[in-house]
Amino acid sequence: MFGFGMPEMIIILVIALVVVGPSKLPQLGQALGSSIKSFKKGMNEDEVKVINKTNEA
Repeated sequence: MFGFGMPEMIIILVIALVVVGPSKLPQLGQALGSSIKSFKKGMNEDEVKVINKTNEA
């Protein structure tokens, strides 16, 4: 996964905890998750449009 191992993930989590704070961390995770979900949905819609255009031609 992008060359990140468990030690790197723990360091990133600790830095995020210090920067954002423990009360805002769940909100940050939820926002990140919904952003990734929206991005994937948009990518899938683009693929469907490209497939439909190639089928019409």
